[in-house]
Amino acid sequence: MCSRSRKDKKSVLHNRKDIEQQRIRKRGLTGKAEHKMGKKVKSQPVTGWRLWLFRIVALSIIPALLFLLVEITLRIAGYGFPTRAIIKFKVNDSSYYCNNVKFTWRFFHTNVAREARSFLFPTDKSDDTYRVFVMGASAAAGTPDGAYSFSRILEVMLREQYPQAKFEVITLAMAAINSHVVVEIAKDCARHEPDLFIVYLGNNEVVGPYGAGTVFTPLSSNLTLIRLGIALKATKLGQLVTNLMESSGVKDVPKIWRGLEMFMEKQVRADEPGLQIVYSHFEKNLQDIRRVAFRSGAKTIFCTVASNLKDNPPFASLHRENLTDADVKNWEEFYQRCIMFEQVGNYTGAEDSYLSAAEIDESFADLQFRLGRCYWQIGEFDKARDRFLRARDLDTLRFRADTRINEIIRGVAGRGAGKGAYLVDVVKVFEDNSPHQIPGQELFYEHVHMNFSGDYLIAEAIFRQVEQILPQRIKHYRIEQRPLCTEEKCARYLAYTVWDRYKIAEEVLNGYIKLPPFTNQIYHSRQVRQMEQELLKARGDCYTPRVLEEVQVQYRWAIQQKPSDWWLHWKYGKFLSDLGNFDAAAEQYRLILRLVPHNYQAYARLGFISGKQGDLDASITHSLKAVQINPAYSDSYYNLALAYYKQGKLDEAAEYYKKVIQFRPDCIEAYTNLGVILERQGLRDEAVKQLRIALKIDPNSLNARKALEAISLKKSFK
Repeated sequence: MCSRSRKDKKSVLHNRKDIEQQRIRKRGLTGKAEHKMGKKVKSQPVTGWRLWLFRIVALSIIPALLFLLVEITLRIAGYGFPTRAIIKFKVNDSSYYCNNVKFTWRFFHTNVAREARSFLFPTDKSDDTYRVFVMGASAAAGTPDGAYSFSRILEVMLREQYPQAKFEVITLAMAAINSHVVVEIAKDCARHEPDLFIVYLGNNEVVGPYGAGTVFTPLSSNLTLIRLGIALKATKLGQLVTNLMESSGVKDVPKIWRGLEMFMEKQVRADEPGLQIVYSHFEKNLQDIRRVAFRSGAKTIFCTVASNLKDNPPFASLHRENLTDADVKNWEEFYQRCIMFEQVGNYTGAEDSYLSAAEIDESFADLQFRLGRCYWQIGEFDKARDRFLRARDLDTLRFRADTRINEIIRGVAGRGAGKGAYLVDVVKVFEDNSPHQIPGQELFYEHVHMNFSGDYLIAEAIFRQVEQILPQRIKHYRIEQRPLCTEEKCARYLAYTVWDRYKIAEEVLNGYIKLPPFTNQIYHSRQVRQMEQELLKARGDCYTPRVLEEVQVQYRWAIQQKPSDWWLHWKYGKFLSDLGNFDAAAEQYRLILRLVPHNYQAYARLGFISGKQGDLDASITHSLKAVQINPAYSDSYYNLALAYYKQGKLDEAAEYYKKVIQFRPDCIEAYTNLGVILERQGLRDEAVKQLRIALKIDPNSLNARKALEAISLKKSFK
């Protein structure tokens, strides 16, 4: 009995011990819970640094490990795209660096993403090389034709003055971007032994990514969060999440590039709080660009940003928010009276009425511009300049760098004077070279994009600053007493011909001025009439045998001076193609691919020309190469679809027309041709659907209407 009793007691003791340990585990307690000699020792909860350590591990290290695991898996699987602006490229077993056409996919939907034009430079930099990176948006890229950007004119000037030195002027500028993007570009450039950064930037701060008037990535007041988001999109997991959001329709971003028209509903008043956030971000981004350059050993030239004041009216105007209905009515009466005075040439009367309207509300941008025109007409040019500046700064569609943007540029350059930063005041240069110091159409195509004369002035101003900061290893190459290359000579070296002037004028009129928001501008119809008359005359001057022969001579001469300039071959090839000389044009595009083998547009042009010449296999080969380099290039998908259709391969043709629609959802021809193919395949309901989409985009599409009527006619016979 005694023995059994002792065993029962031990059993009970062990059971109690097990129950207590379970309680300890359930309560999340740690510590020793031991029973010694039948006595219970109470366990203590985790507190202090141990508890915080546990939380840190749970909240950071474990998610980080999971993130790393997914990231590695996606990289092994080959998912995503490279995110640096500059990537490695092999040419005949030699390593080079080139532009990454997918770089801006981090900031834009692939359908609307912009890119820098092709460049290629060696991985090994020689001692006699001076490497310059030019950064900015469309104005820095040379829009509407990058062949004549200020960076290319600058390169000609440097080459002429220092013929024995090697200047690599690499332009990493592109449309629609702003300082949030350029900071990332600067970081990438800093990895490649830069000597100089040239920054011409500021027009897109409001409408570009993370701006107050953007349609891309919304404004945030927290710059750290913006940069964290940009960094996450550089990861494969970040790209996966972004793609899932876009495919599910969660992310509301434009999927069709419509130029400035995309921003019509994104007006921003001068007193909106979001504008102050934009200015703050711009200043910090410029400071970081300066720091990145300094740490890499490069100097930085910051340029103020000029705009067309005299000949580009505001794109949109808004009254101040607290204006009463009665105030609006009175304002409108004065405003309409001003217009009548102005139309009959009574500018003094118009001035008085405009000033009366301004007393009620002076924030309406069009009012300020009209007042500036009145002062211009009566010869009060200082007052005119002041009003034109106000009109630009009050413009609620903010496509032009305003006064505050340029103040920030001057401030950042000034504070970095001892750290390798310099200022080229382009605004001042343009004022000094404009009638009555008010820049206008003498230097601009439209609102911000410079013509050749404007780009030459910028290049000249930058050149003079560059000469002061060149290292001695380069300076000793200078040819003394050689005059600076004139505008005419630079134009000759770059083959800026009468043909190119005509083609650019045609592009500006039809690709810009005739489209929104330019159509909203006051005096618009007058401007269009004037440009159409000038274009008609220019066309007559161009299309003569003598002029066309002269243009060819100029192209060939320029190419002879620098055969390695792929831009010259591109321009000459386009000229020959426009004249229908496809064999000679194809030779120029093949020369381009020897110089910059990653130039997908040269492959695309060869694909187009081969199709025109009936060599469908070659057209397919070249077009496939183009989309291999740039999978979002719809033109080559269209060429592929057309070539396969002509070969009778309807399934392949339909597949590529669907690709065109994926990247260009507004391509009427793709819907129409796809509809025709589907009908031939017996899929009439689907064919009708595609044709109706085409007619919804353009109700006047004759081809789509005929195809739809043909299907209806076949049904009626049955």
